[in-house]
Amino acid sequence: MLMNLSCKLYSNIVAFAQDKRGVTAIEYAIIGVAMSAIVYAVFDGPLKGSLTQAMSAISTKITSASNITVKS
Repeated sequence: MLMNLSCKLYSNIVAFAQDKRGVTAIEYAIIGVAMSAIVYAVFDGPLKGSLTQAMSAISTKITSASNITVKS
């Protein structure tokens, strides 16, 4: 009985060590973290400043255009 239990335990340990199903999920997680870091670095750097300036300029022009009175 003890020998049978030992064989089953060893068999399960070997099967667990050879199981590669979770490797792909780990690889995708690592790639996802790397991609997130790249996107954050791009959008937090100069691009963020440029977008903020562009939106500010557009907002200013819209505000100034709405203040123009049309004479009839």
